[in-house]
Amino acid sequence: MSTGTVSSTVNVAPAGLRRLGDAAGSVALFVAIGAFVAWSALTHPSQLVVGLVVGSVLALGALGLTLIYGVLKFAHFAHGDAMMLAAYLAFFVLSGNLVGTRGTDVRLPWSFADLPGATTPIWRFSFGYGLVLAVLVAGAVAALLLLLVDRWVYRPLRQRRAGVAIFAIVSLGVAIAMRSLILMIWGPTPRFYVAGIRPTVQILGGPRVVTDQLFIIAMAVVLAAAVYVLLYRTTAGRAMRAMADNPDLARVSGINTEAVVRTTWIVSGGLIAVAGSLLALQSQLKPELGFLLLLPVFAAAILGGIGSPHGALLGGLVVGVVQEVAVSVGILSPGYKFAIAFVILILVILVRPRGLFGA
Repeated sequence: MSTGTVSSTVNVAPAGLRRLGDAAGSVALFVAIGAFVAWSALTHPSQLVVGLVVGSVLALGALGLTLIYGVLKFAHFAHGDAMMLAAYLAFFVLSGNLVGTRGTDVRLPWSFADLPGATTPIWRFSFGYGLVLAVLVAGAVAALLLLLVDRWVYRPLRQRRAGVAIFAIVSLGVAIAMRSLILMIWGPTPRFYVAGIRPTVQILGGPRVVTDQLFIIAMAVVLAAAVYVLLYRTTAGRAMRAMADNPDLARVSGINTEAVVRTTWIVSGGLIAVAGSLLALQSQLKPELGFLLLLPVFAAAILGGIGSPHGALLGGLVVGVVQEVAVSVGILSPGYKFAIAFVILILVILVRPRGLFGA
């Protein structure tokens, strides 16, 4: 009996220490994040706002990425390029512009910009309802493209029970194909949804910000809440969470796992389209921007915790703020901005591998 008691005590003690260390890591992360945000608000308010805007885009990308990883169990390296492809699709639907055979733009006879009042600014934003309709169409097309890629590329790999490394390499090939498609259709020249000076608004007790930036932050919060409701308040969400926990058990329980996969790609396609379009609204459309965003999106998803929609939102905002504020301090060159996401990724993995809200 004494031997059993000693054995159980030895087994329980390490588990208790692990839980204590996990809790301490969580508290340390939250304290560090809170202190950094408070310091940024006092010393660099303008960069804080820009960081929140960039972080909102990263949060939407991380939302789609965490859904794909949670259900399909592989890192989708084509995620960033899919964001830019969807953003270019919105640009095409709005403007009708393509690159002709001689390198000059060719415009289709009709586009959403030709609708009555489609380009008239809504409230103090720089865009009209034409861009909103274009993003909706781009989201539908992006979801369809992702479904086709899954059917023709990823599903055969699942049926052959391919390893995680194979999925990662294949998704990288899909990313290169998407980027090449963008270059062939729209060329390397940067594009803009709206040209010219954009309206600004004064924040009470804070800096003046571009009105579009408030829209971007609000959209990220609304969509993160919508994904949370989908996952935790709907039958489809319960099926997605069941498959994420145990695909074999979900299949035996009668859940249509292929339908769950399709739902995941459809939701991710919509999030991808909105994220890419908001990014282009904030800055500009560039073919290589999707690949540059890939690492910050991964860092945001891991920081928040894979499978957590509110974690993805917080992770994206934190990564965006840290990037912008760290560069504005002057210690690092702006060229190292995306490397900061890599540092965040390493620190989170060392301190709390499950992320802030990971289960």
